[in-house]
Amino acid sequence: MRVALLHPTYWPEVRRGSERFARELASGLLARGHEPRLVTSHPGPTSRAVEDGLPVTRHRRPPRGRLLRRGFEPWLTHLPATWLDLRRGEDDLAHALYPTDGVAALRADRPLVLSAMGMADRAWVAGARRRPELVAEAMRGAGAVVALSAAARDGLWRWLGVEARVIAPGVDLVAFSPDPRERAEHPTILCAADARTPRKRVGLLVEAFAQVRRERPAARLVLSAPAPFSGPGIEVRSLDNSGTLAQANREAWVAALPSTGEAFGLVLLEAMACGTPVVAARDGALPEVVSGDDVGRLFAGEDPGALARALLEALELAGNPATAAVCRSHASGFSWEATTDAYLAVYEEVIR
Repeated sequence: MRVALLHPTYWPEVRRGSERFARELASGLLARGHEPRLVTSHPGPTSRAVEDGLPVTRHRRPPRGRLLRRGFEPWLTHLPATWLDLRRGEDDLAHALYPTDGVAALRADRPLVLSAMGMADRAWVAGARRRPELVAEAMRGAGAVVALSAAARDGLWRWLGVEARVIAPGVDLVAFSPDPRERAEHPTILCAADARTPRKRVGLLVEAFAQVRRERPAARLVLSAPAPFSGPGIEVRSLDNSGTLAQANREAWVAALPSTGEAFGLVLLEAMACGTPVVAARDGALPEVVSGDDVGRLFAGEDPGALARALLEALELAGNPATAAVCRSHASGFSWEATTDAYLAVYEEVIR
């Protein structure tokens, strides 16, 4: 099957959740003998390359400043190139990871699967001019809309009236694997979230960590670079690729994600795959990932004290010899093999 994966950005320009999702799904499709390709954009000249077996086309993205100043949906300038690419291609199906790319696929007359990679809410849907119409066109024209979690699915129904099915993203169980020899000597808390994004609430974690240090003076907090935070015990480290992130998870005693509005929370599964218990906010889809006290703790609200207590309990949990195996077993239920198989079933349904 020939599948065009569509997303506005990709590596090395952006290395976050959707970009990693695209790469892992493509790898799963390649492993099964299918023919995925990625159509994306970047600020430079149009380029084409084969990267670890995946053909990647990066179309030139014209400047977006005027759109941004006037409050329009920002991911529009590359769509004519995406549309033309799809019209000229021989793809059996397009799989868009952002609604505006889904519009390009529909206008190119390609069967469409649309993955909603975030949480739909009123603020996002109404947050840019033309976005409501474009999102509605993509979701109503798609042969299937897929959400990452039950919470994300419910948001799509509430705010857009769209029925979606749930396919959880997978974790690379080879890249993210335990190695007790790499566990840090001192209690270490890892947060791989983008510290510059307000809803990730890394500032709240930093406040809570200061309280943790009162009981665990040797504790360390590792944040993903760039991060506008510093202080005793805080280390900022580049975690942009799976190798460095897996290494950091194996060193950590606890991984934390204090975000609100998460559609899934893959970094938590990656930590658990390395045998590391987690702490997360009781918000969005995170309780679906942290589904029991044997793999971590949840906290509610914006009180750094509540987060600090959850971190201290999770550090104690990390001291239980059985915890690493339980976390690994939990993460193993979310393999990329299962995710790829689920998407292939959707593809076949849509093009049938």
